[in-house]
Amino acid sequence: MSKTSSRESLAALTLGALGVVYGDIGTSPLYTMKAVFSPATGIPLDAAHLIGAVSVIFWGLMIVVTLKYVLLILRADNRGEGGIMALTALAAKAAGKTPQRRTILLLMGVFGAALFYGDSVITPAISVLSAVEGLEVVTPAFKPYVLPITVAVLIGLFAVQRFGTGVVGKMFGPVIMLWFGVLALTGVVEIIQQPAILAALNPLNALTFLRSQGWHMFVAVGAIVLAFTGAEALYADMGHFGKRPIQFAWIGLVMPALAINYMGQGALLMRDPSALENPFYRLFPQTWLIPVVVLATLATVIASQAVISGAYSMTKQAVQLGLLPRMQVQYTSAKEVGQIYMPEVNWMLLVSVLLAVIGFGSSSALASAYGIAVTVTMLMTTALAFFVIRHGWGYPLPVALAATGVFLALDMLLVVSCSLKFLEGGWFPLVLGLAIFTVMATWRRGRELLIENIRRDDPELMPFITALTADHVHRAPRTAVYAVANPDTVPQALMHNLKHNQVLHQRNLILTVVFHDVPWIPFEERVQVKSLVPGFWKVQVNYGFKNTPDIPKALELCQSRGLPINLFETSYFLSREIVVPTKGAGMAHWREALFAVMSRNAGSVADFFRLPNNCVIELGTRVQI
Repeated sequence: MSKTSSRESLAALTLGALGVVYGDIGTSPLYTMKAVFSPATGIPLDAAHLIGAVSVIFWGLMIVVTLKYVLLILRADNRGEGGIMALTALAAKAAGKTPQRRTILLLMGVFGAALFYGDSVITPAISVLSAVEGLEVVTPAFKPYVLPITVAVLIGLFAVQRFGTGVVGKMFGPVIMLWFGVLALTGVVEIIQQPAILAALNPLNALTFLRSQGWHMFVAVGAIVLAFTGAEALYADMGHFGKRPIQFAWIGLVMPALAINYMGQGALLMRDPSALENPFYRLFPQTWLIPVVVLATLATVIASQAVISGAYSMTKQAVQLGLLPRMQVQYTSAKEVGQIYMPEVNWMLLVSVLLAVIGFGSSSALASAYGIAVTVTMLMTTALAFFVIRHGWGYPLPVALAATGVFLALDMLLVVSCSLKFLEGGWFPLVLGLAIFTVMATWRRGRELLIENIRRDDPELMPFITALTADHVHRAPRTAVYAVANPDTVPQALMHNLKHNQVLHQRNLILTVVFHDVPWIPFEERVQVKSLVPGFWKVQVNYGFKNTPDIPKALELCQSRGLPINLFETSYFLSREIVVPTKGAGMAHWREALFAVMSRNAGSVADFFRLPNNCVIELGTRVQI
């Protein structure tokens, strides 16, 4: 690639990163300062406290976002992919063969992933609601319409998801660039009028502010943390844009614009304390308010789109890692495999978001619920990063501790501060996250019990098929593919085929699909073929958790492994297990019942693996767990 085209590509990726990655943290100025100086925090609205609070926000952005995420965490890529799932896979691999440590790391990662769904619910709710609340600043007469307009915007946002984000995505970068430009411009205007706010650049003012609060510091930090929400998106979306575009966008535009706007709001409040009713919108002249409300709503819709798309990707990864049952995945772009739509996730998210909006009623009330899920996820990320630095990268213990110790202490401070808001709404994302964690743990454990029971009840594969070669069973001149979870026992579908149809195919493939804890598996490692006895082969298809399963396409690769397959003469036999929960060892009875319900309602295996509908034979069997 020439230097010119390389620069153009980097510029395009940086512009794209602006829209997708920074929409969440970029809309935090809408509600952060209002929450910090709300009556609930009890922080006096005077010059010293304004300078101190803005200083904490500025240096928090520098330490938590710039140093931790932009400079350190972005280095921990899993074959180019980021996010807590990818980091968990890296940490678990780095943990070596220590089963207990590996299990703990996997649990941490899964819990962090579960809490991401809490963020996916609250981000659209608080972002869109805070933007539409700008209408109250235009005229109090609009107040009764804020909730209905917010609900309408959110329903419209979720309704258009099925069309994909490709067309809208082209607008993301320019709109968010305009948004950050407006943030910086309005901030500069206020700073010029009240330059004393520039004292916030001195970190001593941040320390003085925190020390002066005493134990009340936790309440203050619990509100200030709203300025850092969205930092996890920098890492989660690394696979879409790469490390350098995300770093350039942050250092070149996002960080300066946010810092200037927060200082601008601080300067405005120093000059006019009555602006606390909505310090963001009071930065603008009255004649600008309607266009700014429209721009803010667009920006918050984009911020919401980022976490909604992230929820789809997270769910798809969780399904492929065996943490959730199969769900319908629709690919909305012929070019970008990452652009997906999951109807069940979409509508469950919409219901949860609407309940949050209607239940809490205002962005100030939602601010109490926001933060705790995000900060726990940030804490998990730092802890996992320690294991990657120490065991994956091989740095000495003092270096690993030095690299993560300060961030771990800060994350603990943020978690404790947000926990004080538990009864005021902080319970909402935690309960949601715990519910999803329970579902994930139940599904994973249920699948383990199911496979154990199948292995115990079904005969061993090799003796069975060896005996078959000696029998004169009628053989149909076609290829049969038996998809199984356990390749060492006889597939239920094969036994049913012999018992009821008394037929055996000339070519029989015992197919196992394995999802590995890496994002991508290259084509040369995709398929493994092993000949068993005449007429039988064992085929293993390997996928990463970001790959899109496509079995017919994978079977085409068997030809290079000495097993040519005519896909037009191939039948796919699937065993569908009907789970029967029983009392006894395994799981609690209610968890077994939950697993049975999830198993019955899991998406179609044929659809998930893209099997041709007219070539699939599905046979059911009852399995007790």
